[in-house]
Amino acid sequence: MKASKTLIAGGAGLIILSLAGGAAYLRRNGEDPTGVSDTAAQIDSLARAGGESGASSASAASDIAIPVEGATVLKDTMVISVTAAGEAAAWRHAVVSALVQGELEELAARENTRVGAGALLAAIDPAQYQLELQEAEANRRKAEASFQEMTLFDDRLDPAVRDERARNARSKSGLDNAELAVERAKLNVSRARSHAPFAGRVASIKVSPGQWVNPGDELMTIVDIDRIKVEVQVLESEIGYISPGRKARVQFAAFPNEVFEGTIETINPLVDKTTRAAKVVVSLPNPAGRILPGMYARVSLDARRLPDRLMVPRTAILERDGGRKLLFVFEETSGARGLAKWRYVDTGAENETMVEILPNDDPDRTVRPGEVVLTAGHHTLTHDARIRIVQGGEGER
Repeated sequence: MKASKTLIAGGAGLIILSLAGGAAYLRRNGEDPTGVSDTAAQIDSLARAGGESGASSASAASDIAIPVEGATVLKDTMVISVTAAGEAAAWRHAVVSALVQGELEELAARENTRVGAGALLAAIDPAQYQLELQEAEANRRKAEASFQEMTLFDDRLDPAVRDERARNARSKSGLDNAELAVERAKLNVSRARSHAPFAGRVASIKVSPGQWVNPGDELMTIVDIDRIKVEVQVLESEIGYISPGRKARVQFAAFPNEVFEGTIETINPLVDKTTRAAKVVVSLPNPAGRILPGMYARVSLDARRLPDRLMVPRTAILERDGGRKLLFVFEETSGARGLAKWRYVDTGAENETMVEILPNDDPDRTVRPGEVVLTAGHHTLTHDARIRIVQGGEGER
């Protein structure tokens, strides 16, 4: 557009010069230039109008406020984080296996159903074990009768002698073995029914009713996912900066736009000789059960804490003049409108989102808490450029 205006203005100038030259030629030849003077006057008027319009457009362009985004300078504790990859796991996990053999009579739970501690999960037909218990109890009664015969009238003896005769009688009558057989049979009857070791959810059922199972066969898995743990490997050079109880932020590939807050639970005191890293366990609440064991996670662990630091967003920092760092400070003139003032600054520590601005005796080489620095739309600005803050909504600061 500017090029078009230049060409028009230039063309108008050439026409004016041509007409002026023609008029001079007519005058020099004694002819009346009146025939062209009206046209020359019109062109001259057009040229002046174009010049005024161009000046007005240039003035309007200089008054346009460039939309930018800004953020307030903070003075707070800067947290330097350690990042690592990990995988979500259930807080507690137990494989429920058959303890005795038999036909699976009942499957009392479905996958992903919540069960309480001690809830019935599966039952094997107990008939065989109930018969064994009855037989064991009959053998015990027989052994007790033999014991009574052997110790009849022993209550008249000296206590020490009586106790010794009782021990011998129990052994000879078989009462000790009979009582053990009863307890073993009771245990087998109870083991025919499998119960939840803790409150959780049922997962990975491996059997179905009517199936024959043997001791050790996997029936299902119980997981407690009301809390989730994420295990990450932290390099030995960074392990000294973290400690249990500090905060952790976790992002999962399944929820890319969410950050879950957790806590550093434990730090393994042993460093792996191959990876030169130690295992760190992070716990985070999962009341809705959205986070599932096995999900890939990216974890940021709070490490060093640097108090009372001036901080600005990383996006505020620009580099010019061979790597010198600068930022633009918003100088208000009217509400969300103002001027962009650049300042060369010296930076210090950094984390994922913020950069420390080092103090300086020269106020034009640092920033102050509460000032607004530009964070977007500022890469091509010049000093004193007219701007308007549009972050969070038109005209909002």
